[in-house]
Amino acid sequence: MKKTLLTIPVAILFPKLALAHCPLCTVGAGALAILATSLGISSVVVGVLIGGFAVALSSWLSKLPKKEYLPYQPQIIWLVIFLGTIIPIMPLIRDYGPLYVKILGEYGTLFHNTYTVNLFLAGTLLGSVLMFLAHPISKFITRTRKQTLPYQGLSIAILLLVVASVVVELLS
Repeated sequence: MKKTLLTIPVAILFPKLALAHCPLCTVGAGALAILATSLGISSVVVGVLIGGFAVALSSWLSKLPKKEYLPYQPQIIWLVIFLGTIIPIMPLIRDYGPLYVKILGEYGTLFHNTYTVNLFLAGTLLGSVLMFLAHPISKFITRTRKQTLPYQGLSIAILLLVVASVVVELLS
């Protein structure tokens, strides 16, 4: 009994790291995305930031289980977390725009047409790709300089997402 009474204050002062993908985090990210779009920020920019968040969260949490129960378990966990972050937000941000493709042929063919694009998903794809590129860029800088800068990986990831967001916002 004494041990339990002693561990409760210790647990409150030093909480254990949460090892779960919280659905509330996804809802919170979605709420921020809705707030951002209501403030006039392009849904492509919101998608860029949510895509970067989803990749970072998926990459971190997929490595946490120590034991592998299934073949390709880390990849399956990564995909479930990624989709579990993006899919609940999709119905909240419905913004579509035209994509004019003029590569070959007459208008109305596959390579010369106007397509409707979900801007949030386009931004999510861009943010995801940028988060994947941050690690190789950081490794390249480390090899080139033969040392790392403080918080180099984090700085590169944030810089890529912010620059892409600013460029997309200015162009849209």
